[in-house]
Amino acid sequence: MKVGIMGGTFDPIHIGHLIAAQCAYEQAELGEVWFLPTNIPPHKPHAPIASPEQRWDMICRAVRHQPHFRPFDMELRKGGVSFTFDTVHDLREHHPSIHFCYIIGADMVEYLPKWYKIEELVHLISFVGLQRPGYVLDLEQLPEAIRAAVTLAPMPLIELSSTNIRQRKSEGRSIRHMVPDDVHAYIEVNGLYGS
Repeated sequence: MKVGIMGGTFDPIHIGHLIAAQCAYEQAELGEVWFLPTNIPPHKPHAPIASPEQRWDMICRAVRHQPHFRPFDMELRKGGVSFTFDTVHDLREHHPSIHFCYIIGADMVEYLPKWYKIEELVHLISFVGLQRPGYVLDLEQLPEAIRAAVTLAPMPLIELSSTNIRQRKSEGRSIRHMVPDDVHAYIEVNGLYGS
């Protein structure tokens, strides 16, 4: 089985994440997509605002009615800083019969040569690069081993980010329809992001 991994802080998870996962699921012919929240992201200057438990609860609420989406809390249980190489190594060790594909934006595909231990990583996992309208990615610029590990999948342009959602909430503006209804209710009940 091929399983797509959607990693991120998901602070909060939003409709854009779900649309991206659906595009990857369909176009890369995945069996499932696992949503894997990072515990502490290595390259972000600020820690997530919502606690690990709150981010996990929101992910569970967002995907519970999607039969091919699944929350997976491996990095939260492990604790510490979440590095992709370590995560992939652990996933393959615990699920040797699954072929994993890391789902990333096409803009991130260009940065793959700079990823930690990428030469080893491309032998352990493949990548689904989500390409938005108007974004041109030249795969020929990548080293052959990385290029061979990447499948491009088009997705619609969605100008939505967790940062924008948190900002709107802190300003007292609506985030309805930007996050799943169950996630919206959770944010309201728990007073997250300045609600």
